[in-house]
Amino acid sequence: MQIKTLARHTGVDVETIRYYEKQGLLPEPARLENGYRNYSDTHLERLAFIRHCRALDMPLADVRQLLACLDQPTDDCLNVEALVDGHLARVRARLASMQALEKQLLQLRARCNGGHKGADGQPHCGILDELVAAAHGEACACHPAG
Repeated sequence: MQIKTLARHTGVDVETIRYYEKQGLLPEPARLENGYRNYSDTHLERLAFIRHCRALDMPLADVRQLLACLDQPTDDCLNVEALVDGHLARVRARLASMQALEKQLLQLRARCNGGHKGADGQPHCGILDELVAAAHGEACACHPAG
């Protein structure tokens, strides 16, 4: 099959397929007499595997290691388990970071008084006041002093 057919079947962009080839994640396909690449079902399966790993947000270095385990199977899968455990640890760290960010944004959002007018009748925004205070190095709702 041609690269555009492979792309359509896997949902992977043509340029990404070429990149994966250059990175050695996909074997180079055979060439037809007209010079076009001729991808096989093996390419389709391997690309679908890569796409699934990427959908799990695995870095290409990890995908490369998983492909190596597929290509050279052993009786145990300790390397695969360690790789997934490492990725899980990174995901958990990102989740904790995102939860901290959510808390900071909620604290900042709570500064909105809803009226948007100050005592003098002029436009006023509690969120902007907090962001300006932080820009001046002062404590703010999302980054208290401490």
